[in-house]
Amino acid sequence: MIRKLGEAMTVAEREIEAAIRKAPLFRRCGDITYRPVSGGISNSNWRVTCSDGTGDYFVKLPGKGTEMFIDRVAALDASRKAAAAGIGPAVHDDLAAEGIEINDFMPTHRASTHSVFADSDARLAAIDAYRRFHALPSLVLTKTVFDMIDEHEEQVRTLGAPQPPDAEWIALNYRLARSALEASGLDLVPCFNDPMPGNFMVGTDGSIMLIDYEYASMNDRCYDLGIWFGEMFFPPEVERALIEAYFGHVTDQLVARVTIHKALADIKWAAWSMVQMMVSQLEFDYFKYGAWKLMRFRAIVGDPAWKTHLSKV
Repeated sequence: MIRKLGEAMTVAEREIEAAIRKAPLFRRCGDITYRPVSGGISNSNWRVTCSDGTGDYFVKLPGKGTEMFIDRVAALDASRKAAAAGIGPAVHDDLAAEGIEINDFMPTHRASTHSVFADSDARLAAIDAYRRFHALPSLVLTKTVFDMIDEHEEQVRTLGAPQPPDAEWIALNYRLARSALEASGLDLVPCFNDPMPGNFMVGTDGSIMLIDYEYASMNDRCYDLGIWFGEMFFPPEVERALIEAYFGHVTDQLVARVTIHKALADIKWAAWSMVQMMVSQLEFDYFKYGAWKLMRFRAIVGDPAWKTHLSKV
């Protein structure tokens, strides 16, 4: 529903109106309208439009509890660097001190879905976006998947959130994977770390821009590929083709590193979902989301190839 400034009827609408009134950016607008933007599972997202045509913006209000695992200063740093490289939308930091993100809205782009990446050209466009993001200047935050998992596991314990019945087995395989990767060395680059389909914006020319840098950090590049492959349910032959497209070649070692990181991503997001279940006020089935992530982790680790992957990284 589109509303004009001053027409708020819910708590969420009053919050976005308060943000609009605070931001100097919006004071030069004519009449302002706003509407919710669907798709996020952590924050409250809005499209704010100046009716006189002077601006169209995307505004993100931090969700309750997100400060537990999102560094807003680091997110702003990644957003600025991505925008400067033409990978992400322009950034307006009017309310950055309050953790509120404001970007140009991109009417010439549409949010991706899983079905978009059934097309090989779209997959290659995403690989190009990843390659460009990984080549950015170093981000201010270094946070590997190991850091993420350890952080969430501590939060799960502190909050008394549910843990799976096979938690010890999961922890054992986490330690095995971490030991193998750390022994081989991490390849740290600026990583996106959050490949929800809606975070890939597809332009009319088929190019892809990335949005939402809340989880961006210096991390292993194979994590970025692995979590995306898992999110999109790519079959093995597509994964190998994309590894070759990214690196220029495909080897058993690269396949192993990507696969192990894909499994680690499922541990990370399963624990994240249990934390969110305890603190978030959004209507989303976090328990189901986390249970699904662990189902795929078990499938990867239960495959006879798992031990081989651990030995090849």
